[in-house]
Amino acid sequence: MGLRERFHLAELGTDPRREVVAGLTTFAAMAYILVVNPGLLAAAGLDPAGLVTVTALAAAAGTLLMAALTNYPLALAPGMGLNAFFALTVCGSMGVPWQAALGMVFWNGILFLALSLSGIRERIADAIPECLKVGVQAGIGLFIGFIGLRGAGVIVASPATLVTLGDLGEPALLLTIAGIIAAAAMVTVGVRAGILVAILGVSALGLVVPLGEATVTSPPEALVGIPAGIGETFLALDLGYTWRHPWEALPVVLALLFVDLFDTIGTLIGVSRQAGLVDREGRLPRMGRALSADAAATVIGACLGTSTTTSYIESAAGVEAGGRSGLVGVVVAGCFLVALIFAPLIAVIPPQASAAALVVVGASMLGGLAGLDVGDRPALLGAFVTLLAIPLTFSISEGIALGFVVHAGVMALAGRGRELGGLTWILTLLCVAHLVGPALARAL
Repeated sequence: MGLRERFHLAELGTDPRREVVAGLTTFAAMAYILVVNPGLLAAAGLDPAGLVTVTALAAAAGTLLMAALTNYPLALAPGMGLNAFFALTVCGSMGVPWQAALGMVFWNGILFLALSLSGIRERIADAIPECLKVGVQAGIGLFIGFIGLRGAGVIVASPATLVTLGDLGEPALLLTIAGIIAAAAMVTVGVRAGILVAILGVSALGLVVPLGEATVTSPPEALVGIPAGIGETFLALDLGYTWRHPWEALPVVLALLFVDLFDTIGTLIGVSRQAGLVDREGRLPRMGRALSADAAATVIGACLGTSTTTSYIESAAGVEAGGRSGLVGVVVAGCFLVALIFAPLIAVIPPQASAAALVVVGASMLGGLAGLDVGDRPALLGAFVTLLAIPLTFSISEGIALGFVVHAGVMALAGRGRELGGLTWILTLLCVAHLVGPALARAL
């Protein structure tokens, strides 16, 4: 069986070349995790050199599993936000040993997998109102666009207005804007590899564009390197800590589960809708398999020695480049494995280059808003709050939770509460508990 048959490329309207370009584009957009994840988890006491290898292996394993089980163009890696929660909150503020924290991640994955295999997670995804699904897709688009602009310095912090425009006199900022324009222009005229070309072009030009006392792109110290071992973290997780300290550990496990659940569902909804993989009812076929793959990837990642592994919104970059099948995932996984050798070269891709991909992809994810019924006020408000809250809270799960609460509240007060199913109301109550629970805990 050839590639075309194995991945049903003809049925999906794609070809091997397009899938390879899409895979390279997705990898280029998320390669930063090879640098960022080790840096964050090192704060918990783990070896950053070994974490580069762990991150690459977890990403490759999770992405291959997703490709094999679903044939979707989704890439996985240790999740941003979740890794910060692991290192700074669980291990830092709470003082939990990193081995025990890995055990909590493991149990989160097991619980997540059980919910997936039982079909509960799929029913949860189906219980999300259509307007919130539209809001999630658009919100993720704004989110990744904001991430790109912030990372490149186009948007900077401001004590007066929270954020403001960066210094347009900075050559690095002008290079970023030029990269965004070039990527958008190439995509507009139908250049499939336009985003990837923009990433590579900005990275190359960055070698001569100044940034402070250095340049945008730092010259690599070497082209290749020997991967570090993972002996310190492999199977080092403490599974018993959760049960020896249940009052401390179980809230962490449940917090990880909630964030992982809604982040994953949100990413699947956003990327699959952009790729046109949903059916006429707006549902994603093989959703159960996708959720199970995501959960299993978390278990594998914990055994290797990293925080929660999850589906990446940067997968949308590959979809924008034409990717439609699991072959994209195979290419991404291969890139992560190759990156173990070429890590010094991959590490120099600057955020100014990634911004070109993230902004253009983010813009493309706003298309779903065209199908929103602007005459349905509760639906319109629910979608608006969701798409606004995701980037402003810097969290997909928080944005979904706020969207649920606002939409359900307006529906109830408008006398239309019965239009929402029982599971939707249960999810709304869970969202309320998630949003106000920490404040109540502090008050008590």
